[in-house]
Amino acid sequence: MSLIKLIDFPSLGDQRGSLVALESDSSIPFDIKRVYYIFGTQQGVARGFHAHKQLKQVAVCIAGKCRITLDNGFKKEEIYLDSPFKGLLIGDMVWREMHDFSKDCVLLVLASEHYDESDYIRDYSTFINFAHITENKI
Repeated sequence: MSLIKLIDFPSLGDQRGSLVALESDSSIPFDIKRVYYIFGTQQGVARGFHAHKQLKQVAVCIAGKCRITLDNGFKKEEIYLDSPFKGLLIGDMVWREMHDFSKDCVLLVLASEHYDESDYIRDYSTFINFAHITENKI
């Protein structure tokens, strides 16, 4: 089963330009409780390096591009996000890293929950242990 789950967003634009509408529980498969975007990331700087216990996200590169690595504790996959018409669905218990931001990159992130520091796993070894314990309980 692939970690890369892309959502195609239809363009509602016309001759004047493009428009993409994102709606909770429709184009986005959860109720959106938090929205943020990453921009102005300096060359060579990577972001992320964490997982969430419960939170789900959709990442959309609305300008430029970046490389995202996803890791569920058993396998890793990478994808370049470079289109405002595609969203990357990131489930809970997935380690994420963002690399290779273009100068013009704007990465929009839609989250299923409000910010909660206790939901973060910021240490990779702790994440691996937690992922393996969780997998054994299924």
